[in-house]
Amino acid sequence: MANTIIPVFSSRGDADAFLVYPYLFNRQGEWIGFVTPQREVYSVLGYYVGTLTNDPRIFRKRSQEERPRLKPPTRPKRIRIPSSNPLPKLMGDVPFEMIDVLQDQPELLHTLDSGEFRPDMD
Repeated sequence: MANTIIPVFSSRGDADAFLVYPYLFNRQGEWIGFVTPQREVYSVLGYYVGTLTNDPRIFRKRSQEERPRLKPPTRPKRIRIPSSNPLPKLMGDVPFEMIDVLQDQPELLHTLDSGEFRPDMD
């Protein structure tokens, strides 16, 4: 079960990320984040992004307190994304105080070579 690929959906019903615990990947199979045992989602740089729900989707509060940056795990190899995915379960509405990260703030989950917080080149 360790190599099971779990699609993570946006509220539109699209599989926009894939979880191979603890790693999150984008549609191209590139590493974009990781998940803690408490279901907290962090970017590849260790910044808090949100929480993995049971749907599975990634939500974050609209007004979020700053969280400590975590040391990311070792960079995984790129994965092969399945050509077809199961349909998402019936999903409830996004509560007003929450944001669907994959739908509304996908830039929070970026690859190591992109993103707002990556180190500047000299």
